[in-house]
Amino acid sequence: MKTPGKGSRVPLDPFGADIAAESARLRALGPIVPVTLPGGIPAWAPTGYDTLKTLILDPRVSKDPRRHWALFPELGQHPEWGWILGWVGVINMLSTYGPDHTRLRKLVAPSFTARRTEAMRGRVETITAELLDALGEAAASGGPVDLKSGYAHPLPMRLICELFGVPDHLTESTGALIAAIMDTSDPTQQHAAFVQEQIATVLPALVAYKTERPGDDMTTELIKVRNEDGDRLSAEELLHTLLVVIGAGFETTVNLIGNAVVALLDDPGQLAAVRSGAIGWDAVVDETLRVHPSIANLPLRFAISDITVDGVTVPAGDAIITTYAAAGLDPAHYGAEADSFDAARGADDHLAFGIGVHRCIGAPLARMEALTALPALFDRFPNLQLAVKTAELKQVPSFIAFGWQEIPVRLRQ
Repeated sequence: MKTPGKGSRVPLDPFGADIAAESARLRALGPIVPVTLPGGIPAWAPTGYDTLKTLILDPRVSKDPRRHWALFPELGQHPEWGWILGWVGVINMLSTYGPDHTRLRKLVAPSFTARRTEAMRGRVETITAELLDALGEAAASGGPVDLKSGYAHPLPMRLICELFGVPDHLTESTGALIAAIMDTSDPTQQHAAFVQEQIATVLPALVAYKTERPGDDMTTELIKVRNEDGDRLSAEELLHTLLVVIGAGFETTVNLIGNAVVALLDDPGQLAAVRSGAIGWDAVVDETLRVHPSIANLPLRFAISDITVDGVTVPAGDAIITTYAAAGLDPAHYGAEADSFDAARGADDHLAFGIGVHRCIGAPLARMEALTALPALFDRFPNLQLAVKTAELKQVPSFIAFGWQEIPVRLRQ
């Protein structure tokens, strides 16, 4: 099967309004489907677990657009494609291949070792307790509170900012930058220009601040590498590495915590089983990552040569989306009830954190944060309830991120 014409490609919803339903529709069309991303960018979307896993591990699949995306030279000719620059117009672990990917990954990996993650546990517990106190105070009047802005977001945001030494005056702009990159609902040139402007101002401001005020943080360590051995980390790579590790370090955990809370509140019987100990919190985290992965679709990977998967040929130079949501909901791998949240199923083989050399280095930290935040929340507020029907919650405007704009709850202390 060769690349279909433009008219036969399936456009992905830039708002990500119903990612599960969209994944099912694509799956019905085949194992890997030609799609268009916001702005009309052509790509291929794997629709099943085995297909995605095979492509992630295939050495013929690259993440370097400069070397392996046939359309990369045309980016400047399509203003409506500008939103993708936040993903492919940068040089970091998400946009490099081979030795460059290995080099950049090794520079960051020491900050996310199991030992260093465990050393942060006390800080996570302290921040969690502070946020729970603040939630209780905010809900003292009896009205609903937003669990996302009051708990799921500030916990990982505060922790990653401490880990990378982000000062208070840059915290808000850093969060706004990541949110803008995740927002795929606006493929206009203005939105793309805003993202590029923020990348060019917020990150250099952080580097300048930490250059003048070095500390025991990862930004300071990366600056030292740049200054002492520019062959290992260029000035541009420093900025773009900070972008990916800070963004991935909090945005994905925000959605992990929020998605788990909503899933449990939507199923009181399952929540009761978790709170009684019949189902462990580890299983809750894994099932959340399977059914509601924090990143639904990650752009982009590229075929180095023609690749035939399940009878479908992806031509060399074509782009491929990493479809974590579709993989997690694949009935061929997880059974007929794959679209149901069931923490008892033990789905610890999900691909939401990646696999092999592409496994997320921040996975242990994200898991530790969630395993601290979730039981603490339900222990503190055992009568916690959603303040609206689950169907009324709104997905963040993104086909990349998988999470809620707000999570209004009543604490019922």
